Amino acid sequence: MELPPLPLDRTRPLAAQLADGLRAAAVGGALRVGDRLPSTRALAAVLGVSRTVTAAAYDQLLAEGWVQGRVGAGTFVRAVPPALSPARVAEPARPAAEPGGIDLRPGVPCTEVIDRAAWRRAWRAGAEPEPDLLPVYAGVPAFRTAVAEHLLRHRGLVPAEPGAVVATGGSTGALAEVARVLPRGRVAVEDPGYRRAVGALRAAGLDTVPVPVDEHGLRVSDIPPDVVAVYCTPAHQFPLGARLPAERRIALVERARSEGFLVLEDDYDGELRYDVAPLPLLAALGPDVVVHLGTVSKILTPTLGAGWLVAPPAVRAALLAARERTGSRPGVAGQRVFAAFAEAGDLARHLRRLRRELGERRALVVEALPPVRGDQAGAHVVVPLARTDGIRAAAAARGVELDVWPGHGVVLGYAGPTRAELAAALPVVADLVRAAT
Repeated sequence: MELPPLPLDRTRPLAAQLADGLRAAAVGGALRVGDRLPSTRALAAVLGVSRTVTAAAYDQLLAEGWVQGRVGAGTFVRAVPPALSPARVAEPARPAAEPGGIDLRPGVPCTEVIDRAAWRRAWRAGAEPEPDLLPVYAGVPAFRTAVAEHLLRHRGLVPAEPGAVVATGGSTGALAEVARVLPRGRVAVEDPGYRRAVGALRAAGLDTVPVPVDEHGLRVSDIPPDVVAVYCTPAHQFPLGARLPAERRIALVERARSEGFLVLEDDYDGELRYDVAPLPLLAALGPDVVVHLGTVSKILTPTLGAGWLVAPPAVRAALLAARERTGSRPGVAGQRVFAAFAEAGDLARHLRRLRRELGERRALVVEALPPVRGDQAGAHVVVPLARTDGIRAAAAARGVELDVWPGHGVVLGYAGPTRAELAAALPVVADLVRAAT
């Protein structure tokens, strides 16, 4: 059959665009149930792309169940997807990197330094306890103990009481849970800031109001009145990389107390800092008004699906009550593995290796590129650029995936790629930055 036009934008991942175009064709009626799609080879020739692109798009649609393959006959439309909701259009998912490319986008952990023998030992130890008979809503005690020790040793936070730590599925999942038990109203968020966090707050029915970020992080004086909460990433602001200075931290906590709002402290990249003294956690300054959110995804891997929060008693009680009403709770397998990894001393050793490795990678980045921002902490830096038009496409054409924030520059993550990949990609980025300045 003849397909409708499927225009592709070469500045974005092609396979994802093609899958979206085929879905849209089915929604719009151009494709119907039972229609046979062209072969991946034929479609690649028509569109002028590689067969890898068309095969990846078909594989995605097969996995979603909208098409089916018949041996010797081809690929057919099996069902019509539902129309895209406005929320999905407004908050697009992060596109996958092109096959074979070097991904320098932030938010990916450095799994290369995980001691594989220690990792296997932790998984075996995590399987030793007897299966649970009842749901564990607050988290496995061993995990909560391990987190409390981690926060004390590596983040300078002493939970107010042993039960102050609650297990979660990760920072964003925890934020979504907290958002559902907050009073209805407005939540102040960093601008620019973490889009997924904003999406979680809005999905919970809360309004978000942007607050500007400068070279020092959230501008606390610009937080509007009458908010129910403020969400921020003070350890290493995402995406611009600032560390919120002590005076602003104190001012934020004082405003929260005097105006009656909560501070949602996402400790993004909090375990990673270089050549600078530690700053006090907001939760240490204001345990009565701060909800502290952490995750193992950036220091180990998202595989474990585990995180934590430390919150005032009223917030913890409301969250646990909501879990019991709905039966929802984080999985315990990842909690047990993390606890075993920490109890054996492997977590502390891993963090030392991680800081050393990322410190060396950070030095490579700083040396290879013009002056960057946000290099005092975390695993990403910002290359300031006034003009960013076309830089993402130009990088992709040379096999490098970049995260570009118009008006701010390139946000470059250096934890995910291997050291060799990083060394190969940095000259490409340097060339593109020079051409854009």
